[in-house]
Amino acid sequence: MTTYFLTGTYGADAIRGISRKRTSDVSKMIEDMGGKIVSIYLLLGEKDLVIIADFPGLKEAIKGSVSISKMTGISFTTSPAITAEEFDDFMA
Repeated sequence: MTTYFLTGTYGADAIRGISRKRTSDVSKMIEDMGGKIVSIYLLLGEKDLVIIADFPGLKEAIKGSVSISKMTGISFTTSPAITAEEFDDFMA
């Protein structure tokens, strides 16, 4: 599994759709793709939220990002992430 950061920006329709159910539906959708949400944070600043999720591969991450955008109206930028320790090992 690879960790991905999905940073999102709300549009007007996405704001109107905010609900616990929608958050639950997103979690279920990611699980159905073989992934898992690690955490979700709401932000102040340029981006409105970040979803930290594990996906089995790149294809699942892309499908997850696009599917969540279609479901919620939130625009996402999706980036793979590795820990600093993994980076240091990789660069050694």
